[in-house]
Amino acid sequence: MKAARCEGEDGVGVIRAEQLVEADGFLFGFPSRFGMMPAQFLAFFDSGSELFASQALAGKPAGVFWSTGFHGGGQENSALTAVTQLAHLGMLFVPLGYTFGSGMFEMNEVKGGSSYGAGTYAGDGSRSPTELELKQAFFQGKYVAEIAKKLKQPNVSNIGQ
Repeated sequence: MKAARCEGEDGVGVIRAEQLVEADGFLFGFPSRFGMMPAQFLAFFDSGSELFASQALAGKPAGVFWSTGFHGGGQENSALTAVTQLAHLGMLFVPLGYTFGSGMFEMNEVKGGSSYGAGTYAGDGSRSPTELELKQAFFQGKYVAEIAKKLKQPNVSNIGQ
């Protein structure tokens, strides 16, 4: 990562918006801020205005996942605010739906996420994702990757061209 100059101060990878064209699909994760994606996430997409103008990301699948402080933290609204960015870039929003099966209907433990994507409740920052929340997130990653792979196949990739 350091050789590619895409590592942040804390060792977490950092990507520039123009690098998105190199990927076949996306999962964007962010903390919920009062029922919206944070300003940093919007600024990231704003920094890639040429991607909007060129529609270089059109047809690429994208999903979202998030963390929020508590049940009233706006999980689903946060996901919906992200969809507007994806739509303007021509990306295909891939919701989790209820593909995670019985885990979507779990009522015996606190679980974040919804049909829009995986999620967790962070509380004051001290709560870690549960095993079920981690399974849901892993499932979502695999699900979006499988869709990206299918869309990359030659018989599908030329749609609209």
